[in-house]
Amino acid sequence: MKKEQNKKRKIQPRKESDPPQAVSEWGWRYHHLGIPTNIPQTNEIYLEHLKVYVSGFETSPYGIEWMRFDEDCPVTGIIKSVPHIAFEVDDLESALAGKKILSEITSPCQGVRVAMILHDGAPIELMEFNKEAHKEKQ
Repeated sequence: MKKEQNKKRKIQPRKESDPPQAVSEWGWRYHHLGIPTNIPQTNEIYLEHLKVYVSGFETSPYGIEWMRFDEDCPVTGIIKSVPHIAFEVDDLESALAGKKILSEITSPCQGVRVAMILHDGAPIELMEFNKEAHKEKQ
């Protein structure tokens, strides 16, 4: 049954030592792991337009980002309760094609566009960076 499902999705089973298809074939690059929390964190940054506090990304050698949401945050429920992995992509619209989209494209900061997708019940964030605009910000 599982092999039949994999054929339909055109996903080949991978060996334990193989990187996931998103990395090996699609060229996506790991960016961070977002973990929802209700506990205020040290050095939180408030993203007012998204109504979310983020912290940890700048200092984590592993790309861990804590996320704490306001009660009226417009973010989809699963993102508030389930950790997500984020990948950097070169073309956000192309990466979104054919995926189950959880959130429309937003911009958490200048030069960055993001959208959330859902795969087998897991939220995944796709991020596109405008390198020139992002440099200007720094």
